[in-house]
Amino acid sequence: MNFGAIIIGDEIMSGRREDKHFARVIEALAARGLELAWSLHLGDDRQRLVESFRRSLAGGDVVFSFGGIGITPDDHTRQAVAAALGVELALHPDAQREIRARFGDQVTPLRLRLGEFPVGARIIPNPYNRIPGFSVGDHHFLPGFPVMAWPMMEWVLDTRYRHLHHCMQRSTASVVVWEQPESALLELMEALTRRYCQATVFSLPSFGGEGVRRHVELGVRGDPAQVAAAMEEIRAAIRGMGFEFDESPVAR
Repeated sequence: MNFGAIIIGDEIMSGRREDKHFARVIEALAARGLELAWSLHLGDDRQRLVESFRRSLAGGDVVFSFGGIGITPDDHTRQAVAAALGVELALHPDAQREIRARFGDQVTPLRLRLGEFPVGARIIPNPYNRIPGFSVGDHHFLPGFPVMAWPMMEWVLDTRYRHLHHCMQRSTASVVVWEQPESALLELMEALTRRYCQATVFSLPSFGGEGVRRHVELGVRGDPAQVAAAMEEIRAAIRGMGFEFDESPVAR
């Protein structure tokens, strides 16, 4: 299964707040032997959200969506998901229990609206303040606040997708080719791509500066056996071309 992330909020798009979710999703997935396949940033535009959710819900990916599940006028996620599914919003009984447990005698109809989710949704428990998120299929809708969203995401990964943890063995290896343009390595990369269908060849060029020489980091990621074989070909080919290279990737 592929994993995707949708990060929502005008405050992100305008730069008023810096997105921290993207890096955290990559980190949480990597800790479980998983990878992020794609991500999408969206503003608080309900129709665009409806269209985006309609497309992603029609696919087979696991998607984590961050933001917009509150009840202020600029929060549209719950309504957009319901519209994309063609269902109504309704107070989820499990969400109602969590909200009542959180607020006790201070619960109000307004606060209960926080538990109105698309019909058929499941709740995601919130260890920070008990105001839940929700899941529809393999889409998981979380608050925009990292202190809440990140443990909720990890709970989903560890309860719903534990069977996927570390099930696909993958490795990454690379070398640094000094003082050569990327074009000098293109023919080699194309040949490797044709031969190793369970691995991805990548190149990361740098034009140097601030004490770092011009270079290309050339590598392979994917099936460990194919990565190892491809890297041996890379080393032999670079030696044959007379290029200087280093086994250790440079910081980037």
